Amino acid sequence: MRAIIQQTERSVNRKMLERDIEKKLVAGVKKLGGRAYKFVSPGNIGVPDRIVIWPDGSIEFIELKTAKGQLSKTQATQIARLQAMECNVHILYGMDAVNAYLNVRSMKHGV
Repeated sequence: MRAIIQQTERSVNRKMLERDIEKKLVAGVKKLGGRAYKFVSPGNIGVPDRIVIWPDGSIEFIELKTAKGQLSKTQATQIARLQAMECNVHILYGMDAVNAYLNVRSMKHGV
């Protein structure tokens, strides 16, 4: 029983952290003039979390993970499919990765 409770607590903490990371990404993209749309594709599990569209028209798919998170096999497959079609896909592990991504984008857009 204790193991189940600990597992549940870890899952809740991880989800909360991923949600915080996602909020940071969305706010940062918006501040730089872009849009970060939630990507939900019924019947296609494992798609990246967000589709980011920048003012210059570039489009990027973003998968967010906690610093210690791992891609599922389905996520890895979906990402590989997008990359095979020459889509820009970024996997960001934790808040530091989101900050670095936003810093690079801000330099590109001169913000």
